[in-house]
Amino acid sequence: MALYSIEWKISAQKELRKIDKKEIPKVLEAVEKLAFNPHPTNHKKLLGTEHNFRIRVGNYRVVYFLEDEKLLIEIIRVRHRKDVYSTR
Repeated sequence: MALYSIEWKISAQKELRKIDKKEIPKVLEAVEKLAFNPHPTNHKKLLGTEHNFRIRVGNYRVVYFLEDEKLLIEIIRVRHRKDVYSTR
């Protein structure tokens, strides 16, 4: 299986810095694992989208865009589970 490259949106990087400091290493580890397997067992496809998925990391959710043709994963959002789907 090919290795996917991971890119972070600037807004996702800012969100990552705002979460609980103890959770950051867990989130980074989960994102790194996506490069080897972009469809882990805990991933879910987001409704109304074709290429957006989310993974659960404790109380946080990582939303990512998957482009299989380019072997690219773009991290879109990293937020607490209560805030991740709001559009604010």
